[in-house]
Amino acid sequence: MNYKRITLLCGHYGSGKTNIAVNMALELAGQKDNVVVADLDIVNPYFRTMDSKEEFEKAGIRMIVSPYANSNLDIPALPQEMYAIVDDRTLNCVIDVGGDDRGAYALGRLSPAIREEDNYDMFLVVNRFRPLTPDAVSTIEVMREIEGAASLKFTGIINNSNLGAETQPEDVIASAEYAEEVARLSGLPLVLTSCEKSVAPALEGKVPGLFPMKLQKRPV
Repeated sequence: MNYKRITLLCGHYGSGKTNIAVNMALELAGQKDNVVVADLDIVNPYFRTMDSKEEFEKAGIRMIVSPYANSNLDIPALPQEMYAIVDDRTLNCVIDVGGDDRGAYALGRLSPAIREEDNYDMFLVVNRFRPLTPDAVSTIEVMREIEGAASLKFTGIINNSNLGAETQPEDVIASAEYAEEVARLSGLPLVLTSCEKSVAPALEGKVPGLFPMKLQKRPV
């Protein structure tokens, strides 16, 4: 994938933004230097990007998260370090934005500088199998709410429709019509269809823009 300096991943709670952010950051680290993965979720006190800390360190990827990540303290706070995303243009950033419009409000603090530089992609991560985004119309409603909160426009759609460990190739294929309808209604391109790596071989040649992912290991 051809990454811009800043890649933002937004979507409904449970859409799978974090797994995509982790895999994109690791892919980007193989292409460019000064890679940063940032977790902008200041609503949820548990930050899943921290689950990949060791893997990021081995790849030379810098992490920016709340000082309260993976603690039991629920203190909404945007770390000062987060402003490096817009202040230091030598960084190549992948940003996991919090779920829905509430999580996107934090992004609003950075959006004026992001718009001014105009070297970003903001992808809407969609999952047909989540309760509040089962169809294209409801998904577009979530999209517009996020855009309003973030004060930024989306540039593309990522189809991450899955049923977790139960996902079969036919589930991904069946979600294609939904994702294409979201793209049509939004006027945005369907950039990727992501899936877990073990499912990918059965989808080769059947799904355009396939993005096989290694799923994060959950803490024991």
